[in-house]
Amino acid sequence: MTDYRDVNRANWDERVPAHVASPGYNVQRFLADPSHLSGVVRFDRPRLGELSGLRGVHLQCHIGTDTVSLARLGARMSGLDFSAPAVEHAQSLAERLGLVMDFHVADAYDAVEVLGAGTYDFVYTGIGALCWLPDIRRWAQVVAGLLKPGGRLFIREGHPMLWALGAGPEVPEVRYTYFETAEPIVWDEGGTYVETEVEFATTLTHEWNHGLGEIITAVQQAGLVFDSLTEHDSAPWDALPGLMTEDADGEWRLTVNPHHLAATYTLQAHRPAQ
Repeated sequence: MTDYRDVNRANWDERVPAHVASPGYNVQRFLADPSHLSGVVRFDRPRLGELSGLRGVHLQCHIGTDTVSLARLGARMSGLDFSAPAVEHAQSLAERLGLVMDFHVADAYDAVEVLGAGTYDFVYTGIGALCWLPDIRRWAQVVAGLLKPGGRLFIREGHPMLWALGAGPEVPEVRYTYFETAEPIVWDEGGTYVETEVEFATTLTHEWNHGLGEIITAVQQAGLVFDSLTEHDSAPWDALPGLMTEDADGEWRLTVNPHHLAATYTLQAHRPAQ
C-alpha cells in the first residue's frame, strides 16, 4: 500500500519551483525589502504578541517565507518540512537574508525526535497544514512535546467548515466530511493555490479534515491549556473560485454574504509552566 506521505511529498516537491517563482509568495520582495513580511504573518501579527528573543519552530514550513517573517519579528526560528526541495529553498532564503536559522527535512510527526523535547517557546503552524495529517491527536502530542513549560501554540488554519465546502454555481455546497476519518479524501487535480503557468505532472494528494471540536479536544488531551479561538471570515487564498473577492491585504471573502462563512480560525494554547 502506498504511504500517504510518499504521495503528498511527490506533489509538494514538484510545487516548490513554481511557488518560489510565483507572485503569491513574492520571494524577490523579501530580498529587496528588509521589512517585508508574508501576508499570512502580517495578518497574524496583532495576535502573535512580542516575539523578540523567543525560540520558535514552524512546523510544515514549506519554502520558509512565513518562517523568515517570524524571524524578522525577532524570534529565533527553526523550520521543519517533509519536502527536501522546500527546505533547501527555505535555508537558502534565510542565508541570503542574513538570518541565522535552522531548517530540517522531516515528517511533522517526527519533530520531537528531530528537534528535541521541551525546546521551544512557541510552535507556529500556518494555513493549509493540518489537512495533510491523518491524526490530529498525534499532532497535538508532537506540539506539546516540543514546547517548554509555559510555551505556546499558535495556529491559523483553514476552517473545517471551509474544507467541507465546494464551489457551487452560485453558492458554496457542502461536499466533503467535516470530521476526521480513517480514510483520506483523495484528490487528483492539477494546479496550485498561487498564480503559475506551470502544468504539474504529479497531481494526486491524500488529505483529511479535522473538526474544531476534535482539534481543541486533542490539544487539551495533550496537556495544553486552551486559551482562545478566533474565527475569521477571510482566507489568504481563493478557496472557492468564482464565489470570493480579494481585498487590499490579499484576503479572500465570499462576495455575497461574507459573514455567512468562517473561512479560517486562529487557535492559541499553552503548556502549563509547572
